[in-house]
Amino acid sequence: MQYWLIKSEPFKWSWDQQKEKGTEHWDGVRNYQASNNMKAMKIGDQAFFYHSNKGLEIVGIVEVVKEYYPDHTDPKGRFGMVDFKAVKDMPKPVTLKDIKATPALADMALVKQSRLSVSPVKKDEWDLISKMGGL
Repeated sequence: MQYWLIKSEPFKWSWDQQKEKGTEHWDGVRNYQASNNMKAMKIGDQAFFYHSNKGLEIVGIVEVVKEYYPDHTDPKGRFGMVDFKAVKDMPKPVTLKDIKATPALADMALVKQSRLSVSPVKKDEWDLISKMGGL
């Protein structure tokens, strides 16, 4: 299993909306590196759901339930999407400030490539953030 972090602006698509919908496609990604990360996702992989812009915190966990396929919102047909299922809330949201204050997370993609909307998370980073979040 691999681990990921996906970002969404809560005024566009929030964690509460994801939970209410249950399973939803993750469309609109137009960055090649983020798209390549989605291409690498496999069914069963898990991702932190991160509120960007407002909140700046990990608020939940989702699971990949459908692998990369064409994104219907891309008129040029260059990009794809995956489907995620809401799995669980992060009992205590983990803020970007907390992540940056943790030396063991200094090399995390969220910190090093802050504008990337879909990024990998190493197993040790996943475990530490899960613990920080009360899991």
